[in-house]
Amino acid sequence: MSGVVEDKIVEGDCMAEMDRLPEGSVDLVFADPPYNLQLKGDLHRPNNSLVDAVDDHWDRFESFRAYDAFTREWLTEARRVLKPDGAIWVIGSYHNIFRVGAILQDLGFWILNDIVWRKTNPMPNFRGKRFCNAHETLIWAAKSEGAKPTFNYDALKELNEGLQMRSDWVLPICSGGERLKTGASDKAHPTQKPEALLHRVLVGTTDPGDLVLDPFFGTGTTGAVAKRLSRRFIGIEREADYVAVARDRIAAVTAHDRQSLGVAISKRSAPRIPFGQLVERRLLEPGEVLESPNGRHSARVRADGSLISATTSGSIHKVGAELQGAPSCNGWTYWHFRRDGRPVPIDVLRQQLRADTHD
Repeated sequence: MSGVVEDKIVEGDCMAEMDRLPEGSVDLVFADPPYNLQLKGDLHRPNNSLVDAVDDHWDRFESFRAYDAFTREWLTEARRVLKPDGAIWVIGSYHNIFRVGAILQDLGFWILNDIVWRKTNPMPNFRGKRFCNAHETLIWAAKSEGAKPTFNYDALKELNEGLQMRSDWVLPICSGGERLKTGASDKAHPTQKPEALLHRVLVGTTDPGDLVLDPFFGTGTTGAVAKRLSRRFIGIEREADYVAVARDRIAAVTAHDRQSLGVAISKRSAPRIPFGQLVERRLLEPGEVLESPNGRHSARVRADGSLISATTSGSIHKVGAELQGAPSCNGWTYWHFRRDGRPVPIDVLRQQLRADTHD
């Protein structure tokens, strides 16, 4: 991937730095752009203490038109550097996310989902004139309508205790020991995102080795999680103070070992393993006897990967079905071989070959 700086933080303007990247070089973009909060005046708690709100210069735009022009510019560059099957995540609040979504569609991105991140510990509404703003919205979009971005459906299902992952995510905001500080109480960044949020995004929509671009890197949450999960990353950040914090933070991160980074994959996407490969690889030998779970039926393995019994011959599925008098049979779970005197499903051998193929 000539010309691409990987696993490094680039200090500079995101538009200029993205312009240096080759077209079609990035697997995923995760963007946490300025929200254009349009704050007017200070915000105080009931005890009159000042709320540490986002009032930094990088979040100020003179008009919606200026913000839209900025959004269109960086999204255009983000789309250019994405691979054909690449995708983008953009997070925002009600102040900006609807404008971002419209521009995404105008530029040719194809919106796949909007995710509601419901915060378990949101900041209260101190003025009592609106609902407590307890969520943010993430848009997940493919580069184009026909793109096929990575989606690790089964891995996300495992993260959710075997249930299909929904589009409402309940996670706490960044607080406690995870919150980076520059002093006893000063936040290093006012909108630091929790690592749990990025963990879910990267496990669900990237694979180890993928290249992730974050054009608004801040203090490096995307980079820290990417490094831990063995994804490559490019982080672009123009604020020198944030860059310094991010560099120290990511330098302290250790990547998980390769075995720990494996995720569940669906049966549909798992490599197809013909039964004959077990014979070719000598995991089963010609002449070896296979048995049904209850031991009532048996058949011998033949050199071509078929089975033969006293009354029939054919595939593991055909022989199993005919011996039971059933219309069909999953031979992988029906037939067992013996190891150390114990019956073991032949599917164990298939999984072993799948693991070898995946590696």
